[in-house]
Amino acid sequence: MPKNFTQYAFTSTVKDLQTRYKSRSGYERMENSGDRYLLGPKEVSFLQTRNSFYLSTIGESGWPYLQHRGGPAGFLKVVDETTIRFADYTGNRQYISAGNVLDNEKACLFLIDYPTKQRLKIWAHTTVQFAEDAPDLVAEFEEDEHAAKIERVFTFEIQGFDWNCPKYITPRFTIEEIKNDPELLSMINA
Repeated sequence: MPKNFTQYAFTSTVKDLQTRYKSRSGYERMENSGDRYLLGPKEVSFLQTRNSFYLSTIGESGWPYLQHRGGPAGFLKVVDETTIRFADYTGNRQYISAGNVLDNEKACLFLIDYPTKQRLKIWAHTTVQFAEDAPDLVAEFEEDEHAAKIERVFTFEIQGFDWNCPKYITPRFTIEEIKNDPELLSMINA
């Protein structure tokens, strides 16, 4: 049963470093704070408004792989309080993320909102289902406006998550965000 992201992230070596640099007591309280894997309203809203995220998987070789995924806001679907998924479209045809998930179901997602300087990390057990094997699942995404063909669907069963510190995030804005914010637009035109 998932409990708290710290059980995945805080290895004995990490705990030794926290002790060495005097942050262990605070993180020990976090470890004992109970369940932190059920998505609440804040997480659901954040996930549903992302237009991109980074997906980290581990290959058969033991090496991690990090890949950007993007689409219109809402392309990452919240299924329930422990499950999210997205449709994966024809891309560069390397299939590294899909192959890695077939070999090792563990993955991390890193989501960031640059204007508000918020970031969310998610640890998940992951499955990938190919379009020809799961037509009903693919049909859930077909109303989405996207020119490319859906090749597979990734599903993430959340094991833990953590909101990360906003320190050192440089705010960045999309053209659409700038057009819709008169204050930002005036700063650019100044």
